[in-house]
Amino acid sequence: MKILFITLSFVISLFSFNYISANNQDLYKKLDVFGDVFDIIKSNYVEDIDDEKVIEYAINGMLQSLDPFSSYMDSEIYTDMQEETKGEFGGLGIEVTMENGYVKVISPIDDTPAARAGMRPGDYITHIDEIDVLGLTLSEAVELLRGPVGKSLTIKVVRIGEEDPIDVTLKRAVITVQAVKFKAEGNIGYIRLISFSEQADKGIRNAVKELSNSIGKNNVEGYIIDLRNNPGGLLDQSAKVTNNFLKSGEIVSIKGRDKNDISRFTASGGDIANDKPIIVLINQGSASASEIVAGALQDHKRAIILGEQSYGKGSVQTIFPLKDSSAIRMTTALYYTPSGDSIHRVGITPDIKVEYIYDEDEETDNQLNYALDLFDKEKMVE
Repeated sequence: MKILFITLSFVISLFSFNYISANNQDLYKKLDVFGDVFDIIKSNYVEDIDDEKVIEYAINGMLQSLDPFSSYMDSEIYTDMQEETKGEFGGLGIEVTMENGYVKVISPIDDTPAARAGMRPGDYITHIDEIDVLGLTLSEAVELLRGPVGKSLTIKVVRIGEEDPIDVTLKRAVITVQAVKFKAEGNIGYIRLISFSEQADKGIRNAVKELSNSIGKNNVEGYIIDLRNNPGGLLDQSAKVTNNFLKSGEIVSIKGRDKNDISRFTASGGDIANDKPIIVLINQGSASASEIVAGALQDHKRAIILGEQSYGKGSVQTIFPLKDSSAIRMTTALYYTPSGDSIHRVGITPDIKVEYIYDEDEETDNQLNYALDLFDKEKMVE
């Protein structure tokens, strides 16, 4: 019986090896086909081709076939990306993705050319200086959007609710993102978190400290954390920012290809807001790291989430540097709120839905005003 078992195990192992080998052979055949296609293009295309560019396009096409957030970055784009995470870069000041062949705006960044020109989350860019975006990769479109500082460009925008496309002219600038802004609204501390760059956690801590000093520690009634149009950024910064307002408990869990391999961020510090009420503002431009913060504070009943449904980017991208100083950005995991919900393509649902209505004459912010009114004790109880 023992000999039979060993023999059977050997046969199964041999079958598995042959199966894997067959799969590898099929893969190698496809790679041979790729090489054949490249040779045919190189020899027969109507014009001479840039060999390196064609291969880069092929790599990017492979990644873009996976999801809109995976992409190839040549050495120049990779360098620009590294500068962005430090809080300073050149361009228009918009976070974008590719959807249905066009560039989709996730969010404009405060105090940038895009924000000042009135770009909105959900806008579709169809043309850049009369160049049709359809057929371009996201990297190619981004390269067209970037350019010499001070030089203007015109983009054609399709906006939901508008019958005709809109032409928007913007002037490129050096974008310096101040991660956090804050001010006192009476006895309420208002904190605007613009991006999750390397400055985010330090900025939040400083904002709470300064507001507590200016209002008076015993006089602070609560805080409003504004995550509207915050496209996200560094994962570790989102965990650190959340940790500032939770004494314990899970912040976010991350699950990759192996569903049993789960990484968890948990709160271990203290509540720098001293248990004061918190209201978090979100909208469709709140994505990724913003959704981690909003989801964790919502699940732990630490904050009231107010505004509109968030974007729904619940995936984690890992940067893999390559030998030639380029890199690939690839989705490697999905993240989940403490309650176990994935917000990918769904978003965070606010506790109180308030549609944003901007009054150009009054220049009022109805969502912020609603949040300030909530600090009336009777309304907070309700």
